[in-house]
Amino acid sequence: MGVVQRAGTATTPTSGGSPTATGESDAAGIGALAAIDVGTNSVHLLVARPTRHHRFEVLASEKEVVRLGSGSSDMKELAHDAMDRGIAALTRFRRLATTWDADVIAVATSAVREAANASVFLERARTEADVEVDVISGPEEARLIHLGVLQAVPVYDRQLLLVDIGGGSTEILVGLGESILVARSLKLGAIRLTERFFPGGKVTSGSVDACRKHVRAQLSTVVREVRRHGYEVAVGSSGTIGAIAQMAQAARGESTARTLSNVAFTRRDLKGVVSTVAAARNPRDRLASVPGLDAKRADIIVGGAILLEQVFGELGVDELVVSDFALREGLILDAIHKREGPSRDHLTDIRRRSVVHLAHRLDPEPEHGDHTTALALQLFDGTAPRHLLPATARELLEAAGLLHNVGLSISHDSHHKHSYYVIRNSEWLTGFTQHEVELIAQVARYHRKSAPKSKHPEFALLAPGDQQLVATLAGLLRVAIALDRTHARAVRSVRCKVVGDGLRLVLDVAPGADASLERYMADERKDLLESTLGLHVTLVG
Repeated sequence: MGVVQRAGTATTPTSGGSPTATGESDAAGIGALAAIDVGTNSVHLLVARPTRHHRFEVLASEKEVVRLGSGSSDMKELAHDAMDRGIAALTRFRRLATTWDADVIAVATSAVREAANASVFLERARTEADVEVDVISGPEEARLIHLGVLQAVPVYDRQLLLVDIGGGSTEILVGLGESILVARSLKLGAIRLTERFFPGGKVTSGSVDACRKHVRAQLSTVVREVRRHGYEVAVGSSGTIGAIAQMAQAARGESTARTLSNVAFTRRDLKGVVSTVAAARNPRDRLASVPGLDAKRADIIVGGAILLEQVFGELGVDELVVSDFALREGLILDAIHKREGPSRDHLTDIRRRSVVHLAHRLDPEPEHGDHTTALALQLFDGTAPRHLLPATARELLEAAGLLHNVGLSISHDSHHKHSYYVIRNSEWLTGFTQHEVELIAQVARYHRKSAPKSKHPEFALLAPGDQQLVATLAGLLRVAIALDRTHARAVRSVRCKVVGDGLRLVLDVAPGADASLERYMADERKDLLESTLGLHVTLVG
C-alpha cells in the first residue's frame, strides 16, 4: 500500500453530493482517507471515511483522463505533456483531499512502473503537487483490486476469476475469499494496444486480426495457470469493462444502470460490441454509430474490447459480472485493515505470509532466519531512542531478516547480492510497494561483506534518509546474524543498555551453551552499527 500522508486543515468541501454509504457510519473521531490511483489512462481520487466492520462511506469521487501512457514508444518513457496533465490532476486532487482533512494514499501503476523517466514524474509529484506517489507492482495491483472487488460483488465464498483491463496492463487473478491462488500482470492494455495496432483509434485492414493474435500470444502463460485452478464466477473491473457493459446494455435496449456493480454481460453480448466498435473505422464514426459508447473512450475502445474478447475465449468465460470497486477502493480498505488490524509491531498478515512463503521456498535453513530476525528486532527496539526510525522501519527489518539468505538458492558465493536480486524481482511479496521492496532488498544485501557505499549504484539512487535507514537496519541485522553464528541458538535473546556514548549488548546465553564464537563474530561485525548509531558497542554475558 502507498505511504499515508497527512492532509492540511479542513475547509468547506469542494466536491458536492451526499456521501454514498457502504457501511453503517460510525466515523466519529476516525480520520478520512483519500486514495489516488495514477493510472495509464486516468487519475482517480476516492475520499472515504472508515466505518464499522472494516468498511467505509464515500465522501467524494473524482476522475481525470490524463493519458499518462500516451505519446511514447510502448510506454517506455512518459511524455512531458502527459506528465504535465498528471501533475495538474494530482495538484487538484491534493486540494480536494485537504478539504476533507484526509490522509492521502497515492499509487501509480503500469505507465509509471515501466517508464525510464518515472523518477522525474515522482519528484514533480512530490515537489509540485505535494503528493508522495508509490509505484506498485502488477501482482500488488491485482491484490488491491481483488480486495476492492470483494466489497462490491457477493463472491467471497466462490472461487473467482478477476480481470481488470487498464490502459497499460491487464491484471488477472484467481482467488477464493481473501486467498490469492494466481495473480499475474500482463503488458496488455487499451492504450498500449491502441498505439500499437490502432494509432489514433483508426481501424485498418488486418489490424484487428493482428491485435487478436498478439493478445492470444501474451495470454498463453496465464491461461495454463487459470485452467489448472479453475473458477466458479468471472468478475471484471476497470473503465474499459464498465464501458463494454454500458454498450452491451444499450444494444439490448436497456437504460444504463446508475451503478454497474453486479451488472453482467455474456460472450454473445461482447461479440456484438466488438463487431460494432471495430466496424467503425475511426473514433468519430464509432461515436456516431455505437449506442452507449463513452466519448472519452472512442479512440481506445477497440483495443480494449478485443483484449476482453480474447480473455473470454482463452479462459472459457461465458459471462462476466462487473464490479464498480477496484484499485482505489482496495487502497482504502487496505489502509483501514492496517489501522484496525494487527499491531504495527509486526508485519501485517498479508505481508508476513508472503515473506514467510518466499523464505521457506528459497532459504535452506529458515529457522536460522527466524531466530536472527527475532534478535534483530530486539536490537531495533532496544536502540529505538537512539536511531529514531519510524515504526514502519521495524517491518522492513523483519522482512529483510527473514529473507536475508534467500540468495543461497542461487549460490553461496556472493549470496548477499543474490538475495538482493531475488527479493527485488520476486512477485511473491504482496502488500509492499516497490519502494519498500527495494529497501528490504538493500538491507538484506548488506547483511554481510561490504558496508553500503555511495559507489554502489542501487544504494546511490536512494534518498539520504533512505540511505540512513538501510545502513542502520543492516547494521542491526549484521550483529543479530553474528549472534547466531553456529546456528545453535546459543544466544537466546539480547538486551540493550545505552550508557553515555556506549551501547552494551547484554546476551542471554542458553544454559550450558558455548557462545564464544557468537561474541567474537558480533564484535567483528559491529562497525556498521557503531557508525550509524554513533555509539561504541560492547558485549556482556
